[in-house]
Amino acid sequence: MSEAKTLNYFINGRFEPSATEKYTYACNPSTGEITARVPCCTKDEVEAAIAGAKAAFPGWASTPVLKRVQVLYRLRELLIEHMDELTMLVAKENGKAWEEAKGDVLKAKEGTEQAIAAPSLMMGESLMDASSGYDTVLYREPLGVFAGIVPFNFPAMIPMGWMAPMCIACGNTMVIKAATFTPQTCLRIAELYQEAGLPDGVLNIVTCSRNESELFLHHPDIKGISFVGSTSVGLHIYSEAASSGKRVQALCEAKNHALVLNDAPLKRTAAGIINAAFGCAGERCMALPVVVVQEGIADALAEELVRLAKEIKVGPAYDKTTGLGPVVNASHKRSVLEWIEKGLEEGASLALDGRDVVVEGYEGGYYLGPTILDHVTRDMTVGTREIFGPVLCIKRVKTFEEGLALMNENPFANGSVIFTQNGHYAREFARHTDGGMVGVNVGIPVPVGVFPFSGHKNSFIGDLHCLGKDGYRFYTETKVVTTRWFDEEESRSTDVTTWDGTI
Repeated sequence: MSEAKTLNYFINGRFEPSATEKYTYACNPSTGEITARVPCCTKDEVEAAIAGAKAAFPGWASTPVLKRVQVLYRLRELLIEHMDELTMLVAKENGKAWEEAKGDVLKAKEGTEQAIAAPSLMMGESLMDASSGYDTVLYREPLGVFAGIVPFNFPAMIPMGWMAPMCIACGNTMVIKAATFTPQTCLRIAELYQEAGLPDGVLNIVTCSRNESELFLHHPDIKGISFVGSTSVGLHIYSEAASSGKRVQALCEAKNHALVLNDAPLKRTAAGIINAAFGCAGERCMALPVVVVQEGIADALAEELVRLAKEIKVGPAYDKTTGLGPVVNASHKRSVLEWIEKGLEEGASLALDGRDVVVEGYEGGYYLGPTILDHVTRDMTVGTREIFGPVLCIKRVKTFEEGLALMNENPFANGSVIFTQNGHYAREFARHTDGGMVGVNVGIPVPVGVFPFSGHKNSFIGDLHCLGKDGYRFYTETKVVTTRWFDEEESRSTDVTTWDGTI
């Protein structure tokens, strides 16, 4: 076994060793091998990263937006140039199968491309003679330093697709707390930002525990926080940071459901569900862990799902023939196993058991095969709480109305899906589902980045979502300027009314 390297954090355009005595360990989920010592940056080091971002803000904010996005143009080319390297990095530190890992990097590229549109999307509005002789112009301006707090499951897309590009394009600077389990992709892309010409201090990456990242919540120099993670932490971040006057977008947990009606094409529907349920080992907030199926098709669908799930090849992430890679680490595997046991204790039927899968030659990896629990009822927590693993629950209903009501009982509402060939039911579903991202015969209804990632209920806490036009609004504030120019006669007048220029 090779010796684990010690990571540095990224501040003011360079990598620095931490003075900490506390470390966590990153591993290769496919083998279980420890690959890196991850420093828990000290509070002073987090403070220094914030200070570096603050110092860089005036110069970056005053850089014309057309010049700011030139950096992102160059970054996009570097992401393409280093695609295989970054894909391998994601696969080795997260465990995503090769094509899924590549998709993670491609989503970082997509977010960069969306941010390149900043010159158009930051344009304001104007009205000549808003009041007689008065002209009004609305501008969008950057706010200052933002913090990003990210999870382990998409080490490229979330910090370097959802957060950094748009924040930076809008003229802000940023400090990102990299995910403890998967920090290396984020750090490597930060290095590519620097190679693309980003000025020192505009983007800083720290690796620290929750204790040190609490500094972001009340720090006077942090203007806003973008967070992805659990609902309990998201509520804490929102309540604390908002009480200090900060903007917050907190993207939280999910338990997405699909409603399958009797008229759904069986084989294509089952294939879509399998992809959505077991892709990325179920470690995504837009996974599809619950199917609500009408009784007339339920037995046939369950049989087809089991058949297709058995065909998925479980293996190391960087084997390009692998269909399902490992979960991220040993503790997360234990958590998923405990949820499966909980479901069985609650009375679910085990249609397919993936607990004892072994990958020859990779016995130390954190593998779980596809697991399907049938006859899950509304009172079972396994069907309502986020598991974040390759576990699919099947619930059975008699009617469309019963299924929709069952889905809307869930406290989470990131995405919701219907499989049907009936346009009336599809339209009624889209109108009445609580889900913020809706799929009609689409298992993972994540829109492309020109639209916002718009979860609802306990899946999102805040006012402005990430990506799309919401993203630009989150990272900018509006300034409205009203102007009056006097002619020679008016310049000598002293007659000014109470409602000067507003009526």
